[in-house]
Parts: sequence; C-alpha cells; structure tokens
Amino acid sequence: MSSQSEADEVPPLTEDIAPGTATDPAVDSDAPATLTVDGETVSVDAGATLLDAVEAVDPDETVPALCHYGREDIGPRSTCRTCMVETDAHGLVPACSTPAEDGLAVDTAADRAVESRDVNLDMVLSNHNLRCTTCGKNGRCELQDASIDAGVEEPRYGVLDDRDAYEPIDDTSSFIQIDRNKCILCNRCVEACNDVQVEGVLRVEGSGADTRIGFQSGAETMADSTCVSCGHCATVCPTGAIVESDIVDVATIQLPGFTQTNSVGQTYERESEREGPMTPKKGDERADRDRSREAERNRGSRDPEPREDWP
Repeated sequence: MSSQSEADEVPPLTEDIAPGTATDPAVDSDAPATLTVDGETVSVDAGATLLDAVEAVDPDETVPALCHYGREDIGPRSTCRTCMVETDAHGLVPACSTPAEDGLAVDTAADRAVESRDVNLDMVLSNHNLRCTTCGKNGRCELQDASIDAGVEEPRYGVLDDRDAYEPIDDTSSFIQIDRNKCILCNRCVEACNDVQVEGVLRVEGSGADTRIGFQSGAETMADSTCVSCGHCATVCPTGAIVESDIVDVATIQLPGFTQTNSVGQTYERESEREGPMTPKKGDERADRDRSREAERNRGSRDPEPREDWP
C-alpha cells in the first residue's frame, strides 16, 4: 500500500519542463500515395512526406533538409527551407513537411526550386562560422555536405567574419561543448533534450537576430545548467554547434596559430578538473586520445631543423 502511495506522489517527468518548441502542424499523410518525382513514379506508405518520396527515388538525398532528423521523431520545423521542391498543385513547398499526396507531381530540378534551395542555403551559411578546419565536425557536417553538393564556393550574402559578433564558446562542461556560432537553429537538440530524453535542459530563447539555444533553468553556461550529459543533443546536431568534448579536435586540421578558440576570440573555460567519462568505453577512448595528443604536442614543441632555403 505504501509503495502505491509513493508511486502516486511521483510527479510526471514533464511537469517542470517545456517541450520542444516546434510549432509545425502534423505533416504525415493519411493514406498511401502514388506520385511522381522528377518524372519517376513512386509509391509511399501512409505517413510519408514529399521528402520521403524524393529519397525513395534518389537515395543520395540531393535535396538537403537540415532541420529534419529522419531517424527519430524530431522535427521537421520547416525553418531552414533548404529542401524546397516544385509541385504541380501547390507550387514551391518544403519537402520535409509537406504530406505526400496521391497523383502529385514533384520536380526537384525546377529552376525555382533549385534557386530557392540555393538562396536559403546561402542565408544559413551567411550566419555561420565557416572556419571548417578548426571544427570537430569537419568532414561529417550536414551543412558542409549540403554546401559541397550545391557547389557553393562563396555564399552570395557573405560570411560571418566579425569577431565582435561571435558568441563565446561554452567549454565549461566536462562532456558537451557549445559553439553557438555554428548553430543553425534547427531545434533538433531542443526536441531531443525535451521530447525524447525528457530532461528539460535546452530551449530556444530570444528573437530575431538574438535567437539562440539557451537553458530552461536560466543558466548562462552548460556547467551551471541541469544537463545530465546524456549526449543526445550532440548526436542530433547537424553542425559543430554541440559536440562531445572528447572529439572537438578529432577532425580539425592542425595549422600553426589557427585554432577553434582563436577563430572565435573568447571561451568560457572549465573552472575545475574534467570529470570522469560518461561510460567506461568513452574513458578508454579518451585516455588513448589524450596520449596521442600529448605525443603530438611533444613532437610539435621541438625546434624545427634549419633549412638552407630559409632567409
């Protein structure tokens, strides 16, 4: 009896947290549909979107969808609009959040669709720290992949290159690093934290140009937040905005005097010694990486051999 009473007193997990902030209506189709994508007929199950139909025809995903995470019930928010396609019935629509309809004709290569995707991708890039060589997600970044696929050489709206406009890197946590200068506000991390893990740590705060990922507790840094270090936010992040601390340098290209920290200018550093790993396996991996990095630093600290062609 007492056990039942105690169980009745346990509050629901979501009592004191806000859910993910996505406000898009339901995007699933009600019934199976047969439609055409770039002239090819494709049949999809009930619940499919136009993006599902496009990917069924083109598994290489030439239509990016940066705010959509297809492996879990996260998004889409239809915010980045990098997945725009042309339809015969509705004109330009975001493929990630438009239900598949029977008989609909979809054209991914239409001039308006290609131009729309390119413009929206360039808008995302214009507000992003593009120093990819200092980023731990270099080579495994969805924004980088989309830019390469689109043949972007120079974003039409310029690049974020004003150090005074950068936010400091939050490196206060032993497990998760946040670099908001690489955040594209896709909301994946917020939904993963609140709707999947039900931890209620992250939120979207501010408005307009000041919109950012913050903490529901009102904390300023990750170390002061209620984060439990599950790492799910880092798993779903499409860029290098949220990365596990152990791998922030795993894909960087080591260039003398050019690092992630000085590419931004300021970092909130950890005040205490790094805590233990999230799992024993990660502990072993961390120890191996630390030894490798120490050996690399020792090699790099040696004076270089003089060269005859030096001035």
